[in-house]
Amino acid sequence: MKLEFSAAPASLEGRNMYGFDWKEHVCAIPAPLVTVTTYKPDGKTNATMQSWLCFTNEDGFYCIFGSVNRHKHMYQTLKQRRALVINFPSADNYKACYRTIRHNRMEDDEIIAAGLTAEPAGMVDAPRIRECALNLECEFVWEKELVPGGNSMVVCVKVVNVVMDERWFDEHQQGRYGETGYLYNIHSPINPVTGEESEIYAATLRRLIPQSEIDEG
Repeated sequence: MKLEFSAAPASLEGRNMYGFDWKEHVCAIPAPLVTVTTYKPDGKTNATMQSWLCFTNEDGFYCIFGSVNRHKHMYQTLKQRRALVINFPSADNYKACYRTIRHNRMEDDEIIAAGLTAEPAGMVDAPRIRECALNLECEFVWEKELVPGGNSMVVCVKVVNVVMDERWFDEHQQGRYGETGYLYNIHSPINPVTGEESEIYAATLRRLIPQSEIDEG
């Protein structure tokens, strides 16, 4: 049986959602989990964990960030340098990437403080994380307020350089999928009837149905 929820369920009334809409937790739709890196005004590295993003194509390859806080370092440094790198952690270095959350003062060199290695990008004015198997070097394209006067900005960047460990694009070695591949954010799923909340998880992607099987069917 399907249930409809056009307003917050009674089980969620009065609950602190820490700025997120209740639908975010009821739907709990996984999204790519990345670490975005930029340079601060003094040249130190800035790193921000992000998951509200997607990729699209038209005369190039673009990333759209659905929610970038206009008061935080990622937005401020992106606007100053007009460049960033999207770094994709895997299960073996995710904990280190997550440590960047704890070292996010303006005076911190955030990549180094997390125990990771910063290296200059090849084509944009931003740092890469060496330990991440995939780095997308990007240039700023446009921005738009998600809600007029709100904190969240929708930001579009264009990918101008792809840097990938050869073990990742070889599916016979490490591969981009499965336990060693891309990570996805499972953001606190909530049962809308009982109000029970599940833990946040970093998840991996498992290949399931090949296109050839669909075409034959």
